[in-house]
Amino acid sequence: MRYNPKAKLDRSQVQVRRGGGSGGGMGGLPIGGGGGRGLKVGGGIGGLIILVIIFLLQSQLGGSPSIGPGEGGGGAGSETSLDQCESGADANQDRNCALLADVNSIQAFWAEALPEQAGVRYRKATTILFPEGAVSTGCGNATSDVGPFYCSADEQVYLDPAFFDEMLEGQLGARGGPFSEAYVLAHEYGHHIQDLLGTMGQVRTQQGPTSDAVRLELQADCYAGVWTKHATEVPDESGEPFILDLTDQDIADALDAARAVGDDRIQKRTSGRVDPDRWTHGSAEQRMRWFSTGMRTGSLQACDTFSASRL
Repeated sequence: MRYNPKAKLDRSQVQVRRGGGSGGGMGGLPIGGGGGRGLKVGGGIGGLIILVIIFLLQSQLGGSPSIGPGEGGGGAGSETSLDQCESGADANQDRNCALLADVNSIQAFWAEALPEQAGVRYRKATTILFPEGAVSTGCGNATSDVGPFYCSADEQVYLDPAFFDEMLEGQLGARGGPFSEAYVLAHEYGHHIQDLLGTMGQVRTQQGPTSDAVRLELQADCYAGVWTKHATEVPDESGEPFILDLTDQDIADALDAARAVGDDRIQKRTSGRVDPDRWTHGSAEQRMRWFSTGMRTGSLQACDTFSASRL
């Protein structure tokens, strides 16, 4: 994966927030159902691995998750800055600049594709990096336990930068790589697209192999694939593409990340058994397949998981 050294980065799309929440602010984590501004799939947070992370932490730590700032996903605060990020050349050298370039590319793509494919105007969603392990959001206080997530109440994506090393590659066993990180961001912006299209309002059932929650997450994977198909074509404001090339290895890394966060794989990894009735995000095979569907077709219409008879 190579970023275009000539591409100009827009730092306004990503912010670093420090000291923005308390470690215990998540309480019982009301994920399913209900209204208001609580943390929940489909209404508040549409995270990459919300229940998956809970299962993992419960298995390893016992009881409910209680990781606070500086533990688990936190502790990288002094290393997170975007001041040095001006161009694609910086993205090729600096991980945080690469995340910024990914966000710029994803948003530039949807700003064109969403009106063209769905007749809906795109609204930019800021990505908030919270390197101290906790953050206050429009959906409530959150800690790194949740993993990356999208909050529909404030239309922002939230990410602890340490997630990739400590959780995705560490506890979840993905092999990592720059494009696996781009996939994670593209998935979260897939939830933003769902929010703009009103799809989140369709979520009624929160668990199970054919639940609305699973359909929502698989669709976000598919939307990530849609961006991937066009990623090397998306230009900055001056017409320079953000990304010059993606290799077969890059795509394999993204698929590996999708596999790593499959419900069945994590259940087997943490408890030794698979229970589809508790699925919230879909199996490893489903996540890889729907990402591939989006990448193959480049079409929003091909990502209609809510009408699909086979998930």
